[in-house]
Amino acid sequence: MAVRTHLPWPWRAAILAALVVLVAGMWWWGFDFGQIFGGFNRKAIESRLATAEADAARHAQASAALRQANSALETELAMTRGVQAALAKQVAELTQENQQVREELAFLQKLVADASRQVGVSIPRLDVEKGPDDTWHYRILVVRGGSPREDFEGHLAVAATLAMPSDDGSPGRQTTLSLPDDQPDAAGALKLRFKYYQRIEGTLRIPPGARVRSLTVRAYESGASAPRATRTLALS
Repeated sequence: MAVRTHLPWPWRAAILAALVVLVAGMWWWGFDFGQIFGGFNRKAIESRLATAEADAARHAQASAALRQANSALETELAMTRGVQAALAKQVAELTQENQQVREELAFLQKLVADASRQVGVSIPRLDVEKGPDDTWHYRILVVRGGSPREDFEGHLAVAATLAMPSDDGSPGRQTTLSLPDDQPDAAGALKLRFKYYQRIEGTLRIPPGARVRSLTVRAYESGASAPRATRTLALS
């Protein structure tokens, strides 16, 4: 008759649990070891994945910094182009102003030189050019020679000879447009009050399709019926 040692059930449970843990550990170690020998290392892959994620984050930051720098450069370039355009405009304006100053200086020098030789009122300059729509812009210069003591007071009268359009395209009839009679609002601009010279500028409003053939300007002194100076400009 054989005698068997009887273990209490807690000891059996503990031994069974230890065996289960041992078997599971050996299985997991064998699985991980097999992966390493088989060419698959989980830890290495996880390390590489972490490195790749860090590189991707670093590249994303660098890309964002480059985009921000590019945007700043584009803004600076736009500002530089704006400054260059503004400077070019200022240079053009200064060049034009310089030319106007030169012309003004030459005119004043000529005016001073002629003052001693010429006595009385004259109209040395008369220009007219086509403007927008049915308008013509005129410029008049009235000069007084000698050594006057008092201002000259009077007004200008402008007479424009117009060629009216015809239905068949041939030269139409001619008519005269007088300022300020036909355009009373021009009376203020045609008044004269000066000692040595005065510039007058204004606009003719003519009928649609008409053209200015000639322009005659007369300078009247206040209270006089006869003009003190007359100048006519013929246009082709």
